[in-house]
Amino acid sequence: MDTSRLLKAIIENAIDGIITIDRHGIVDSINPAASNIFGYEAHEVIGNNVSMLMPEPDHSRHDQYLHNYLETGVKKIIGIGREVRGLRKDGTTFPFRLAVSEVHYENKIAFTGFVHDLSKEKEAEEKLIQHMEELEATVSNRTKDLIKLVSELERTKSEVSQSLEKEKELNQLKSRFVSMASHEFRTPLSAVQLSASLIEKYVERPDPANVLKHTARIKSSVQLLTSILNDFLSLERLEAGKVLANNEEINLVELAEEITEEMQLICKTNQHIVYQHTGAKGAFALDANLLKNSIINLISNAIKYSGENTFIEFSTEINGETCTVIVKDDGIGIPKDDQKSLFEPFFRAHNTGNIPGTGLGLNIVKRYVSLMGGEVACHSAQDKGAIFTLTFRTS
Repeated sequence: MDTSRLLKAIIENAIDGIITIDRHGIVDSINPAASNIFGYEAHEVIGNNVSMLMPEPDHSRHDQYLHNYLETGVKKIIGIGREVRGLRKDGTTFPFRLAVSEVHYENKIAFTGFVHDLSKEKEAEEKLIQHMEELEATVSNRTKDLIKLVSELERTKSEVSQSLEKEKELNQLKSRFVSMASHEFRTPLSAVQLSASLIEKYVERPDPANVLKHTARIKSSVQLLTSILNDFLSLERLEAGKVLANNEEINLVELAEEITEEMQLICKTNQHIVYQHTGAKGAFALDANLLKNSIINLISNAIKYSGENTFIEFSTEINGETCTVIVKDDGIGIPKDDQKSLFEPFFRAHNTGNIPGTGLGLNIVKRYVSLMGGEVACHSAQDKGAIFTLTFRTS
């Protein structure tokens, strides 16, 4: 077998490009595969510097690489599987894997380069990367959509939960209302009915003293019923959002003195309301109507839950940007365990006994004070009275 012919046939039919150059970088041979890869005919390349097949910066540096290697032996151009870029005849560049072998023959040195075109592989790789990026973007968008959906579901769940909780609270309020109303309305109505019947008998005798006594009892019962209905109406207006605070500068001292005079008329025997104001200023921006109703409610409770021969301390103070209203009594006080629910609607402390009340007053006070931008606090202990403090600050 002719070895040279076999070798030539292998080179001519090789899939990868094979280029041979001399020690000066001049192309001695180029096989069909390399010609096809670079787009040149063989005669266009043979006899020319191999750098013609290289883009910058390798085009300008190749001869120096080759010279340095021949002078120093440092392998800048020898290697296996180096990825470089080639320059086609049409000016386009492409990636290929280059393996260079040093060949010695007839006391000469030559270099053979094996060129494996990576264009299709790189194209496939780029498509894969693009596909992965698109897939990641799709997954990211889907994830965002899923997170958004989960967030919406959580929000819906929370709204449903709040709605159910609100419905539960309303049902509890209805239950408390029915229980309270059936008791609080029955007592004064029974008193009115009994007193009216007795008045008829005392008129027949006649007995003016007892008529007046039972007339007063009827008035007292009607006043209690009116108070209960007012609480209901106030609560209904608050729930409907019909109550709005109109804070404007008012004379706090004049308002407090007016309230003190009115409330003293309904005090028990030898009960006295003692009012005092602290501070050089007497004016502050508040809603006069809401504030008056709040203070009256607190003083009414102080009167109701304190005994005869007691003092109710009522004070106001304006200190710079802060206004404080305090109502203090020496009554039955509020048990510690009940204080956490004190401002809930229809709640009454367990030590109130037969003392009438709706359990709405303090809830209304808290909401009125909140509408005016203030806060309400309570300090109390059973059998040691109670102190209610309203605090307002200018915004």
